[in-house]
Amino acid sequence: MIKSGLKLGFIGLGIMGAPMAGHLLKAGHVLFVNTVGNVPQELADDGVTICTTAQGVAERADIIFIMVPDTPDVEKVLFGENGVAQGLKGSDNAPAGRGKTVVDMSSIDPIATRGFAEKIKALGCDYLDAPVSGGEVGAKAASLTIMVGGEPQAFERIKPLFELMGKNITLVGSAGDGQVCKVANQIIVALNIAAVGEALVFASKAGADPARVREALMGGFAASRILEVHGERMIKRTFAPGFRIALHQKDLNLALQGARALGVALPQTAIAAQLMQSCVALGHGQADHSALVRALEAMAQHPVAPDA
Repeated sequence: MIKSGLKLGFIGLGIMGAPMAGHLLKAGHVLFVNTVGNVPQELADDGVTICTTAQGVAERADIIFIMVPDTPDVEKVLFGENGVAQGLKGSDNAPAGRGKTVVDMSSIDPIATRGFAEKIKALGCDYLDAPVSGGEVGAKAASLTIMVGGEPQAFERIKPLFELMGKNITLVGSAGDGQVCKVANQIIVALNIAAVGEALVFASKAGADPARVREALMGGFAASRILEVHGERMIKRTFAPGFRIALHQKDLNLALQGARALGVALPQTAIAAQLMQSCVALGHGQADHSALVRALEAMAQHPVAPDA
């Protein structure tokens, strides 16, 4: 158990960041926050301290969590003007934020992550990369899967806080390895969404009821969490974002960039990335990633089910 009343920072209060921060606050911790746009009213009402800069968060908090969309966003939060690093440097009277910990829970480039970690460690602080899987539903339910890279002692110290936000929490390896694991996760998820989409388009085009096909498949070897959740979204046409296509496309681009650097072929990942690009071109970039099925429907000229 970790004592309550810790001074925590949280930067990035979007679809997932807001409920994650809320779990930390409800556990009795003091929370300093910074985000683009307005702080969600529920958090403001519960007594978070709003800071105008990331630097302000880092100056006040002992553990700083970051949850923003992409690699350049993390770099700006950490090392931009009035960024976290400035807050960790301290002043002549308080030379550095030694003993503080930065935890990046965004999904970003593993190579860049290793560079970020080195820079933060040079300031006398610990750094963990801890991307998550589970989407908005998992963030709200505190059931996220959390994949962590970093030093074991830092992981053990922060793990009780991770347990307030997630259920399956694994130290994968050293700095950057959490991000490697998240990229692997996104490859698997994307290919499963594409497979479910193809199956349901095929079934519907062939004249079968896709809802009953999905129900039957859930009892067999094809059963999966993707078929259960995203298959239902495809049938009910509920594409409000839990995890946006544009963000998943970004993750697949990270996979393909890494594959080029490693000399690895990821042919199915490349196809999934093109399907997501098609969705973006069709105007669905801000929809849930289950809306990848729309690209398949466009090619088949047949929807799984009619839109409401």
